[in-house]
Amino acid sequence: MILTESSAHPSLERLAQAAYDELASGREVSYLILGDMINEASGKGVLRALHHKYSAAACDAMLMPILQEIGRRKPVPPRRRPVPSDSSPDPLTADISYIR
Repeated sequence: MILTESSAHPSLERLAQAAYDELASGREVSYLILGDMINEASGKGVLRALHHKYSAAACDAMLMPILQEIGRRKPVPPRRRPVPSDSSPDPLTADISYIR
């Protein structure tokens, strides 16, 4: 549906066509292409147009699988560990030999 609605936006149309071509050839579409396609569609107002043209349920049925696939395949960045404070020891790693 994004490919159909993207004809007025060449950059979005290229992304949607690339995603379609990957699917048509039996390959998985990269989450990068899917993410760029959703971002471009949002920036160009295509998502807003879809919401005006179709019901909320229809829009969810079109967009949620794409968003879920992005969420499933996009790597999760590592979390930074908090810097330990010098004022109080960490109760999970502190020396407990003094407790008796």
